[in-house]
Amino acid sequence: MMTLVYLMINGLQIGSIYSLVALGYSMVYGIVKLVNFAHGDVIMVGAYTTWYLVSRFSVPAWIAALVSVAVCSVLGMLIEKIAYKPLRKSGRLSLLVTAIGVSLLLQNAMQLLFSANPRMFTNIFTGTMTIGERQFSNATAATIAVSVVIMAGLTLLVKKTKIGKAMRTVSEDNETAQLMGINVNHTISFTFALGSGLAAVGAVFYCCSYSQIQPTMGSMLGLKAFVAAVLGGIGSLPGAMTGGLCIGIAESLTKGYVSSQLTDAVVFGILIVVLLVKPSGIFGRPHNEKV
Repeated sequence: MMTLVYLMINGLQIGSIYSLVALGYSMVYGIVKLVNFAHGDVIMVGAYTTWYLVSRFSVPAWIAALVSVAVCSVLGMLIEKIAYKPLRKSGRLSLLVTAIGVSLLLQNAMQLLFSANPRMFTNIFTGTMTIGERQFSNATAATIAVSVVIMAGLTLLVKKTKIGKAMRTVSEDNETAQLMGINVNHTISFTFALGSGLAAVGAVFYCCSYSQIQPTMGSMLGLKAFVAAVLGGIGSLPGAMTGGLCIGIAESLTKGYVSSQLTDAVVFGILIVVLLVKPSGIFGRPHNEKV
């Protein structure tokens, strides 16, 4: 029983990180119907920003994390303005290819700046806590607690604030939102900034757990978060949260009871099953379209 509890807590930790990243996928898709495959590499930029400030300039970890959030938010807006906005009325294939191109650009840029060698990331949450006979790092508790607070705050932002209402309106009907006086460009930029900022938070917690960063680290993390978004229903914020936690727990249980070498296979197997059984996801709504 204690082994199960241990695996569940670890699953909630990594699942919370997946949820934070999946929220970025879902928000962007809900607004502009774009699967932003460069999102995973924004995570990587956030990790390198925090590492560079802490290791080279001895900046306090919490300040470095805040700077990382700001850098990723600005980067997200720049990506949207430069790469996606000119193609907003183009076909989805053009946007998809552009997203892949931006992803490769960010990866190669980081390789040029910092080389392809992995860098060690110092855990900023030192110490451990004991539950039963098992010890957990303080990073585990911090990851789960901060993620819950952020998810609750994001829900309130979307449901209760003016910009949140604008986001929901643009998601429902872009043209109608313009007729109602909503600044669509501003809303889309804010969505990219918010999603990229959440990715930076996820990057910090991810690096505290795995203690190593490299230019390609965002690829697999981003893909798993995308699976979480699809599982929960891409475009749905509660779905992204639920999907991330489900994927994290499934991954942890697979490592504990089956094999650590099969975790990726299980995650992508879940994606295949979801697409076959319920393509709209847990909280997604099926859309009827006239042909």
